[in-house]
Amino acid sequence: MTEFKPSEFKPSEFKPSEEWNAKTPERGYHHCDGVFVKRSLRPSEYVTSYKGGLHIPRLGIERLQNEAESLRFLRRFSNIPVPTLYAAFEVDGAFFLIMEYIEGIGMSALPEDQKQRVWPELQQYITALHELKSHKLGGIGDIVIPPCRVLERTGKDSDSWPRKESQSQEYVFCHNDLSQHNIIVDPDTLKIKAIIDWEYAGFFPEYFEASFYKRIGPSSALDGEPDDVPLLLDFLRS
Repeated sequence: MTEFKPSEFKPSEFKPSEEWNAKTPERGYHHCDGVFVKRSLRPSEYVTSYKGGLHIPRLGIERLQNEAESLRFLRRFSNIPVPTLYAAFEVDGAFFLIMEYIEGIGMSALPEDQKQRVWPELQQYITALHELKSHKLGGIGDIVIPPCRVLERTGKDSDSWPRKESQSQEYVFCHNDLSQHNIIVDPDTLKIKAIIDWEYAGFFPEYFEASFYKRIGPSSALDGEPDDVPLLLDFLRS
């Protein structure tokens, strides 16, 4: 197999293959030779929703742009393990992230006794993440992308959120989609190899980083759990 060399990569010469390992209503994915490709869908690839309308991903390109900026930022200013970003660019209406492929398993696949050995390291990284602060709300770029659980409860007319500013650095860097399947672990050593999927990351009040990673499932409230979305919306809209 050909080894991928980031220094030789030229976005203008990239020819995207249509044979992807996986495709969802939101994203296309490909893995080959130690490289992981994640891309937005082109309009021609949008699927029909169960209601009969077209499913158009919310902020589909902007979320990937935000992830690219977040990965660069974390590589530069923290010791939090994240995939190396080789390139980020747009081709034929789709935005591509070319990243290092991280070998390992999702924390969600571990038995509970092994998860207990991962918690201390994970908590260290969450603490380090929240030590990164800003007086501006939102991502490293100019856009504010709220947590996924907020977008799911709002319409497309809410895709532009004000970028609040504070006189103090009261906003901390949050992952905002930190579920167990986004934590990649070495199955032998149980060390965290990478935290992935930073599409919703940015500087927010610390309570935006709800502890959904403490159980298996999505990074949103399940039946019987406190629903914090009204609180987050009140803050974002105030």
